[in-house]
Amino acid sequence: MSAQASSTRRIDLGEGIWAEVVKDFYNPLIKRRELHLKIHHVMKPTPMRINLRLAISERFGTPIERVYVRSIQTEYGIGRSHAVIHIYDTVDRALSFEPKYVIERNGGVNPFEEEE
Repeated sequence: MSAQASSTRRIDLGEGIWAEVVKDFYNPLIKRRELHLKIHHVMKPTPMRINLRLAISERFGTPIERVYVRSIQTEYGIGRSHAVIHIYDTVDRALSFEPKYVIERNGGVNPFEEEE
């Protein structure tokens, strides 16, 4: 694999934590991009969902409202986790396909919006 190809597969999450894109698939039926990441966080805690959403949003140039961390599974004692992330084409598609509990776990549609 060339240096350029490996750099497109690596995402810096800050604080010495980085992720490797294991699978990147576009689902045309649902109109979403599905990412499977291997997150390396040796001697650090599992990254929070909001930090993953922000990093993926910035890396792929998409609004955070369209990015949802579906699951994070940490391997015990290794400092490595596996995450499944969905990036939707529109916010409406995200709200119609993601379960309410996933949206709530991710901090809502826009986690930085003030609630009244």
